[in-house]
Amino acid sequence: MLVLSRAAGEKLVFPSIGATVQVLRIKGKAVRLGIDAPSEVPVIRHELLEDVQQICAEYAQRNGSPQDKKLRHAMRNRLNAASLALHLYHKQLEQGLADAAEATFAKVIEEFEAIEQEMARSRDAAPPACEPRQRRTLVVEDDSNECELLAGFLRMSGFEVATAGDGADAIDYLLSHDTPDVVLLDMFMPRCDGPATVNAIRDNPSLNEMKVFAISGTSPASLGVATGPRGVNRWFPKPVNPEQLVRELDRELVFC
Repeated sequence: MLVLSRAAGEKLVFPSIGATVQVLRIKGKAVRLGIDAPSEVPVIRHELLEDVQQICAEYAQRNGSPQDKKLRHAMRNRLNAASLALHLYHKQLEQGLADAAEATFAKVIEEFEAIEQEMARSRDAAPPACEPRQRRTLVVEDDSNECELLAGFLRMSGFEVATAGDGADAIDYLLSHDTPDVVLLDMFMPRCDGPATVNAIRDNPSLNEMKVFAISGTSPASLGVATGPRGVNRWFPKPVNPEQLVRELDRELVFC
């Protein structure tokens, strides 16, 4: 247990949670405290004591980022203990029990220190963040100018891009190369058009996890193309907005 003697102006700093407790004024048997903390850490003031249980529960929900249930349970218990100590501390000050309030305040500090230590341990134990890999796309478009312009934009946006001039070339590519994350597919093409390409892809079990995004001036209903896992996952009308397309690709393709 941390036992403290405090003078006006002195601070207690908890760097791991970014909180500071400062003695603002000592008058008689009462101590005025200031608590400064970042927005994600609840500052429990006297006027909020009625809602402190809810605040602590919300804090545990928001900041119990470690997924381990045991750790979240321990954090909730620590916050509950700090809440109870603050309630008791306030009552003791109201009744002029300065010595008892001193001991109770030490318990508040002890709980905050324990929270700080739990958070530090959870950060140390957390697995290193995985490095996201480059997303791979196959652009299938019979207009060579459109194809290269879209491929160039995607490459400048961080994608690995291969191209195919029609559905037949696309199927040959898919059967002879590593499977891309997504196929960006035009619908009107020679030899093997978009609907036929979609059917060939969905009939191949090795391509089940691959996404197919259509880029076409038509609608899926007009071509009889299924939407969803057994057809086209997304449909982007022409003229396509490449910035929006990249945003949607970023949202859909999250890998480590």
